[in-house]
Amino acid sequence: MNTLWPLSKNLLKEILADRTTDRFVCALIWERLDYKPVKIADKTTILVAGPNTPDYWRQKFLEAPQVIAKRSASVHLTRSIPKQYKQALKICLDFEGYKINELFPRRTRRATAVNWLLAWGLTKGKDLPKEGPLPTLHHAPEDPVLGHPGDPIIE
Repeated sequence: MNTLWPLSKNLLKEILADRTTDRFVCALIWERLDYKPVKIADKTTILVAGPNTPDYWRQKFLEAPQVIAKRSASVHLTRSIPKQYKQALKICLDFEGYKINELFPRRTRRATAVNWLLAWGLTKGKDLPKEGPLPTLHHAPEDPVLGHPGDPIIE
């Protein structure tokens, strides 16, 4: 059984501060949705719905969706957050939102991703420790529209 990357308040706040790549944020979601790596003919690896991927996700996205780069995937991520956890960012992380000059699709979709991760943990009864492991952290991108080097282009 694969172990999920542990969530913590400090990790989620670093995501909101745009100090992790979009690829990393997506990976946190994909592993919780049970998308599994599969090698295809040209030795490329893709992530496809696994046996425990919720039907909602399996029907909409057989391959793991770019939940930050693709608007449609972000919309589905928002819709899949249970109503009682829509305010989890504010309640769990005291997140007041971004300032007007910080509102870019990438950033708002990252906030959606963090809210989804919080809701996932709350529905599973998981504790959210203050501290936990962190990936390699980066400075926030100079151009928040483009994101970090290697991140998918925002659509």
